[in-house]
Amino acid sequence: MKKVFKLTLAVVCVMFTSSLFAQKIGYINTDPIVANMTETNEAMAKLETFAKDLSAQAETLQVEFNTKFQEYQKNAEGMSDSIKQLKEKELDDISNRIQQFEQIAQQDIQKEQQKLMTPIYEKVKNTINEVAKAGGYSVILPGTALIYVDEATVADISKDVAVKLGVDWDKVISTTTTTPAQ
Repeated sequence: MKKVFKLTLAVVCVMFTSSLFAQKIGYINTDPIVANMTETNEAMAKLETFAKDLSAQAETLQVEFNTKFQEYQKNAEGMSDSIKQLKEKELDDISNRIQQFEQIAQQDIQKEQQKLMTPIYEKVKNTINEVAKAGGYSVILPGTALIYVDEATVADISKDVAVKLGVDWDKVISTTTTTPAQ
């Protein structure tokens, strides 16, 4: 009975060990793929327009401030102290509005960027899942975090994902070229 148990245990260990080695592992660097997607270019163009609109609004506030400041400097000598204080408070208020607007504008730009890029990242993620399933991969790692890769046992699926997304692989390659370590 002990021999059967030991034999069964040995067979299970061998099967478990071989199943670990049978797993396919891949990696991908999504940054250059995302950077070369048509959708990303369109999203960045929309974001740039959005940012320009906010910048124009900020410029309007700045022009208002500059006009009132020049008026204040021009007429300051003839103003009473109470009028000077009132004008200075008005300038401070406009300056504070400009600062608040710039902070809110930055937050709005970040939110807009996230809104525009989220569907793109989802599309890439779904494509990675499709390529991984079709290729029989059990694990896909981020390529940017890898220090060493044995190309014989771990595959780069970047090209497959890029092609499936309709991204020009030559552009991805030119985006990812690195300089040798010095």
